[in-house]
This record gives sequence, structure tokens and C-alpha cells, in this order.
Amino acid sequence: MTPSFSSALETAVSRYLTEVAGRFERLSLLRWQMAEGHALDRRETMPGHLTTSAFVVSPDLTQVLLIDHVTIGRWLQPGGHFESADYFWQSAAREVVEETSIVGLERHPWHQGTDLPFVIDSHDVPGKASRHETDHVHHDLQYLFVADPSVALTAQIEEVHAARWHQLEALAEISPIGCSGSKACAGKRARAQQKGATGWQRPRSP
Repeated sequence: MTPSFSSALETAVSRYLTEVAGRFERLSLLRWQMAEGHALDRRETMPGHLTTSAFVVSPDLTQVLLIDHVTIGRWLQPGGHFESADYFWQSAAREVVEETSIVGLERHPWHQGTDLPFVIDSHDVPGKASRHETDHVHHDLQYLFVADPSVALTAQIEEVHAARWHQLEALAEISPIGCSGSKACAGKRARAQQKGATGWQRPRSP
């Protein structure tokens, strides 16, 4: 890992564990690989490496943009392997645009202009036979964005069968933490509007 990448990842993970993560979120494999100096910015690094993805929600927080992933074979939030960027959220945003051609994508106010992930999810994925990969782990830094559902979408055929807006509840099977966090933002938004206040917070998971 380059010093800048390593430092940025250490900051993102440390802040997430301190400020956002639930008490059962340990990220033990990711932290071990970081301590060992693994090149997490390279997809050849095993047993895991870094990816970024995005929960893209409608302004009223009732819909979420999902893609039908060619390799995984299910509906997921847009995302992919980390590609060099000044900030991790920019890597996530780039994946959304590449896979769906969405325009007008904006980072959700929850992030308060920072690179703090909304969720960090380490999960098993199947290896690609065409790349002679074994099954491995994606350490996924996930960010929250807002976009207009009325804007036309175009799926990236090489990676995505389709791109479509779904009801927010569809996210529950994909990312329970991301779904509950998005719903919490919706509740926070409604309460803030009632009180004439602003502010966002993703509650810690149990």
C-alpha cells in the first residue's frame, strides 16, 4: 500500500469503529491485513482486498438504486474494486456512474463532507474463473448518496444485467445495516423537518 492510501484507510477504519460501528462490528480480518501491510488497493491481494460501493437513495429516502450483478447473480448496490482516487467516496461514486450512467449524484449530508464510510462490510465473494481467482473477501467501504429516480439509467452491460430503482426495503436482504441506517436517516429527516431543524445520524448497530 502507498503511504497516502494506507494512512487514508487507517483513518477511515479508525473513525468508523469509533464513531459509527455497532459493538459487534470488529472488522478483524481487515484490521489484520492492514497491520500486516497487505496491498489492499490491489485486487490480487488475498485473502481480501478493498472495494467501494454506494447506497444511492431518492431524495425522500423511499427508493434505492440497485444493479443486477453479472458475476454475483443477484441485485446489489453499485460498486466495485477500489480504483485510485483522492477520497474513497469518489471511488464509490465513480462506480455508480460507470455501472448506471446516473447523473446528478450527490453525497448524502450524513457524511458532513468527510470520507467517513456509512458502512464497512467485509464479506465473502466467489472468485472469477476467468481471472483464476479463488473465493475471497471484499472489504467494502460503503457510502450514502442521493439522486433523482426520474433520471434515465443505462446499465454497463459488461458488469451489470440491469440498473433499476427499488423500494428501500429491498436493501434489507442485501445490507441490513445499510438499510436500517438509511431508514434511520429518513426518520431523522422527518423529525428534523417537523422541528425545523437539520442534522443526520446513523445509529450504531446493536
